[in-house]
Amino acid sequence: MTGTLTVRTTTPADLPEIDALLGRSYPALLKADYPPSTLVTAVPLLSRANPALLACGTYFAVTDEDDVIVGAGGWTRSAPPGFERKAQIGSIRHVVTDHRRTREGIGTRLLAHIFSTARETGMRSLDCLSTRTAVPFYSACGFRSLGPVTINLRPGIDFAAVRMQRLL
Repeated sequence: MTGTLTVRTTTPADLPEIDALLGRSYPALLKADYPPSTLVTAVPLLSRANPALLACGTYFAVTDEDDVIVGAGGWTRSAPPGFERKAQIGSIRHVVTDHRRTREGIGTRLLAHIFSTARETGMRSLDCLSTRTAVPFYSACGFRSLGPVTINLRPGIDFAAVRMQRLL
């Protein structure tokens, strides 16, 4: 790892920088694990920052020593669309690490912060809809696979993912 990493709560003002991070990193990170058709249809839909998520108070940015956002992600009490909300189970949301900075501890630092903040509010576990690419990372962070799922992003546009869960 190079330099100092800081985790902070996002604000709506972070939208352009996180949008750019998602837009450049998701296509590069997912390329090896998804067919070109998915990269063309689904990834552009996934690669957009959600303004409401950035303002929710449980979505975070990881910044480097130059205050550049090199990672982002968070959790919410609400379940993803199509999944039932359960008490004391939060949902990991829209995690990304700059594809040029993987294996520097950015994602691990971010998830440690997510785990801590979720635990402080009474969450007992976290669900995650992981990309195929991120399954080894989430497994290394203590998540277990609950099996494959298909996420319908829009009519005719599906995205293959893996549902995972971690106790806090």
